[in-house]
Amino acid sequence: MKILHTSDWHIGKRLLNRERLDEQTEVLDEIVEICERENVELVVIAGDVFDTYTPSAEAERLFYSKIKRVVGENRAAVIISGNHDDGVRLAAAAPLSEEQGIYIVGNERRIFTGGDSLRSVHPVSSGKGYATFENGKGERVFLSFLPYPNEARFKEEKSELPYVEQMQKWIEEGERGNEQKLPSVFIGHLFVAGGAVSESEREIDLGGARAIPVDALPHSDYIALGHLHKKQHMGKGHCYYSGSPLQYAFDESADKGVKVFDLTKDGVQNLRDVPLTKGKKLVRIEADSVESALALLQLHQDELVELKLILTAPLVSSDAQALSANKNLVSLIAEVRTEETLAFESRKGLSGEKLFDLFYKTNYGAEPKEELKTLFLQTLNEQDEQ
Repeated sequence: MKILHTSDWHIGKRLLNRERLDEQTEVLDEIVEICERENVELVVIAGDVFDTYTPSAEAERLFYSKIKRVVGENRAAVIISGNHDDGVRLAAAAPLSEEQGIYIVGNERRIFTGGDSLRSVHPVSSGKGYATFENGKGERVFLSFLPYPNEARFKEEKSELPYVEQMQKWIEEGERGNEQKLPSVFIGHLFVAGGAVSESEREIDLGGARAIPVDALPHSDYIALGHLHKKQHMGKGHCYYSGSPLQYAFDESADKGVKVFDLTKDGVQNLRDVPLTKGKKLVRIEADSVESALALLQLHQDELVELKLILTAPLVSSDAQALSANKNLVSLIAEVRTEETLAFESRKGLSGEKLFDLFYKTNYGAEPKEELKTLFLQTLNEQDEQ
């Protein structure tokens, strides 16, 4: 059976308040094209479909319209909830979605109803934390799944077991369903110890308390992980994070893609990374003057930019306006550096203008620009008049 592994769509996620739904639309359309071109039969989405528990109507509309295209006429998709998803809310549409070949696993790790058995790919059996899928050729694969796990989500009493042992208990519940020893895929939204984390993954491992060793995972033919946004291989077998389809932080690699492979009675065959090219690239640039910064921003017009600007004096309003006129500038980090140290002198009796000059030179090692000084004096006068 031909399988595609993706995760961490984070539909609705913004970049410092910049909307990115258009980019997410483009990259999800690209995943649809890959499914068609590669003749994918089963799509695995390993959590974090949305970026928040309460996604906007626009984000939900985008998800439902694109996941319907992902499954097409005969494919199936299995989706587990991630830490950013509300598992109950995500799975609420399951009675309708299963009729379209879309199987959603939230907090209940529920049994599938069977969906539309006339579709080429459909479940023939399922239980708590697992399902067996069959394609039109009669080929079967076993899936076990673990959405983002904790007792509160699974409505269980708090266990005294160490976290790793509790995790293994939940995994084994699903693995017991593979009585026929079919070719298997484990789908989990987990933090595996040693995984590379980016800035966009907040509180990912709680100081390591929720990291699990790779050898605690099941001995499946393929392990499809979600949670980390960098695509990466874990351990020695076929254990992978597919990564997010877009860059969601400036420190993330622009190397994005999905995993496509055949799962046969002989295991994983023809495993490939299929690149994703849609969406804007995120870049970090550095400049030592406003003029050089403006030139660099022009060179990166088609990308989203974080600019670090090293200055000897704070920005004046005209410079700030010139920089902000560049629509590709998302984040500006202005750093003022000076090595000059001034000797102490009495400031008693000095005018406001002179005090401002001394304050500015002490902090920034340069004389203030006239524009900035004028603005300060105007503000000072306004305060005096009140």
